[in-house]
Amino acid sequence: MSEISFDDFLKVDIRVGTVLRAEPYPEARKPAIKLWIDFGAEIGEKKTSAQITAHYTPEGLVGKQVLAVVNFPPRQIGKFMSEVLVLGTTEQDGGIVLVRPDQNVPNGGRLH
Repeated sequence: MSEISFDDFLKVDIRVGTVLRAEPYPEARKPAIKLWIDFGAEIGEKKTSAQITAHYTPEGLVGKQVLAVVNFPPRQIGKFMSEVLVLGTTEQDGGIVLVRPDQNVPNGGRLH
């Protein structure tokens, strides 16, 4: 494992947002869900797709808060432009489990 400086960590802008809308993304190479996330007044609404179908449904994600990297450049994922990277960790069977605050916090709050 290579070490980074605290300044390197600060370059990664990780914020909390609330999922406003979610849809299946059947055109993706691997099963995925499209998400539209509200990151508050400063950042606004951003969209992404995530391979999180093992544990989540589009309906179950609406209203949930998630953490995402908001300062990566947009990336084309098939026919969908992904603007942020939602964060998760891999569980034993390979499914992704989202990283989420354990209490509601204001949208746009930065991870410290």
